[in-house]
Amino acid sequence: MEIYSTAILLFLIMDPLGNMPIFISVLKTVPPRRRAKILMREMLIALFILVIFLFVGDAILQTLHLRQEAVSIAGAIILFIIAIKMIFPPSRGGGIMGDTPDGEPFIVPLAIPLIAGPSILATLILLGNQHPGEQGKLITALLIAWTASSAILMCSNQFMRVLGNRGVFAIERLMGMILVMLSVQMFMDGIAHYLG
Repeated sequence: MEIYSTAILLFLIMDPLGNMPIFISVLKTVPPRRRAKILMREMLIALFILVIFLFVGDAILQTLHLRQEAVSIAGAIILFIIAIKMIFPPSRGGGIMGDTPDGEPFIVPLAIPLIAGPSILATLILLGNQHPGEQGKLITALLIAWTASSAILMCSNQFMRVLGNRGVFAIERLMGMILVMLSVQMFMDGIAHYLG
């Protein structure tokens, strides 16, 4: 197994550039000084989950009698709900974060499903099955992809300054529409794998 090719694969699945507008819109109401801390916390939570799934993901799914299709469909439903709230935000404020303390995201939606989503979890389970005994190389590849993704997402504050509130508002609606399509595709893929 090539570490760098695997790292590139995992980086592309994490899709930090595609996720950046969502991160910006989720964190737009958070004070600027808190954003970097929240981002790092969510990225560390995502890394923790990814490492757990790398080692014991297949065993967890078998123990709970869950199929990978169920993980994909559940992720699709969560993304769909997030997308609808991005397109039609609640009239009383709170944005897509609802009633979380101080409007800060915690685990959902940044760590899960945006970084540690069903696609990358399924990929890690598959890679673990295909390359038994090579967990060291897999962890190295995962850390390279995670570090690159974290570095890109940590620059979201600079992008927010450039875009301003109107830019973030427009991108939030656009990303909501894209997320609806992605969530429907994930749902259809999960159903197709289940039926197939």
